[in-house]
Amino acid sequence: MSDEVQTPRYVIGVDVGTGSARAGVFDLGGRMLASAKRDISLYREVGSIVEQSSNEIWRAVCEAVRQSISDAGVTPEAIVGLGFDATCSLVVLGDQGKPLPVGPSEDPERNIIVWMDHRAVSQAERINAFGHAVLRYVGGRISPEMETPKLLWLKENRPDVFDAAWQFFDLADFLTWRATGDLSRSTCTVTCKWTYLAHEQRWDPTYFEEIGLGSLAKEGFARIGQTIVEPGSALGGGLTSVAAAELGLLPGTAVAAGLIDAHAGGIGTVGFGGGPTANLGYVFGTSSCTMTSTVEPAFVQGVWGPYYSAMVPGLWLNEGGQSAAGAAIEQLLSFHPAAAEATGIAKDKGQPLPVMLADLAADAAGDDAISLVTGLHVVPEFLGNRAPLADPHARALIAGLDMERDIDSLVRLYVAGLYGIGYGLRQIIDAQAEAGVEIDTVVISGGAGQQDFVRQLLADACGKPLVATSADEPVLLGAAILGAVASGSYRDVREAMSMLTMVDGTFTPAAGATADIHRKRYDAFKLLQLLGQQVRDC
Repeated sequence: MSDEVQTPRYVIGVDVGTGSARAGVFDLGGRMLASAKRDISLYREVGSIVEQSSNEIWRAVCEAVRQSISDAGVTPEAIVGLGFDATCSLVVLGDQGKPLPVGPSEDPERNIIVWMDHRAVSQAERINAFGHAVLRYVGGRISPEMETPKLLWLKENRPDVFDAAWQFFDLADFLTWRATGDLSRSTCTVTCKWTYLAHEQRWDPTYFEEIGLGSLAKEGFARIGQTIVEPGSALGGGLTSVAAAELGLLPGTAVAAGLIDAHAGGIGTVGFGGGPTANLGYVFGTSSCTMTSTVEPAFVQGVWGPYYSAMVPGLWLNEGGQSAAGAAIEQLLSFHPAAAEATGIAKDKGQPLPVMLADLAADAAGDDAISLVTGLHVVPEFLGNRAPLADPHARALIAGLDMERDIDSLVRLYVAGLYGIGYGLRQIIDAQAEAGVEIDTVVISGGAGQQDFVRQLLADACGKPLVATSADEPVLLGAAILGAVASGSYRDVREAMSMLTMVDGTFTPAAGATADIHRKRYDAFKLLQLLGQQVRDC
């Protein structure tokens, strides 16, 4: 028997969200040693334009990785794998990978159309009017948050940029290319956001020709991806020498094909118990995302998918969610007369405003939060309904406001807004159930859902048990799992998920009279949605 001591090995997960880039160092048991964060800029213009810079994001990633390695106290030699996830934003690069401007600023550094950018609503509506068969695999309707409407907008409004582009990347694929030089795309990104048919391993050229993007098909899809691989696949020869120097790692370190950020949260949470086919992954952040895995494809009107091998290789995925979730709560609170006072108090306490309000609500109502909001209803669809209505024109509604101006009134509005988020989740669960897709448990991740009080409210509103896993940073863990698989530390993604996800707490939905109240409030939620549709053009 050898007396040689096994050198510890670690992996890094990198998550690029809407407002920041984060990196975490994990051991191969899923324990996070350290993490680091760097903020990234968001540029807004009239016309629902939201842009970012790929150069700035790469710099932020490199700084966060170097900081996390330093804080973890490990050596670059001990890092065996690296995984990326990112928002589903469109990156546009010209010759030699130089950024190209994508909007009216004409600034080439602003070369990313962010996922939440809704400039392409009319393009999405025109695409939907064609009714091409590929739309069956996006819930029946394309969303302006997806990439082909954004590409069509570029072609029609910035034809010089469209023609000059060398590559159009989803952000996660840009990051893996920048790290390895490998142009491979992940099945996650191109299947979920670009209409790639992973179950048939092909693009459908007739779709692109029909909607006005036939040039991409004529080029053999060279600018959007000719080699498509599953998440966790090892790319190229690992880190290039240039990228390794920027990241503070060794050349050749394994790099995995990546994921959309919400899907990384799914990988990092749903592997316990009955596994991904029993557990719905729910990422509650700036927006929200629901992820349901099935053995056979399920077609759910208004819910994206079914996508093959888009999250868990070998399984089909249905993806729903809300275009604004945490961001919707922030927007809702900003309207209240007590918002400025409450924000100041929260700042003095060193707390985000929603955290302070959750604490106040818990103190005021305990287990009877529903009593705080009698007659007060919120449909928090400030940025449309992503699923299951697939209605980008939907807008928020509030019913039952009074003239109170104090912080107690703000707390009630906050609780009503959270219930609105929960009823939106319930609506997605119901739509899937009607199509034969039943789930046992909702598994939560994301920064907006970290408090027990919030988790219980969501469980009560959606009517399903809600589980929190033990990972402090499940999205980072999901990205790290990819790096572990690419390094050969685990056989495949499913094995790594089952080994590295554990339950920390379960929140059982209210029963009895409280459940009856929620059923009535859920009916009111759907009625308000309908009324909003009827009066929006008046």
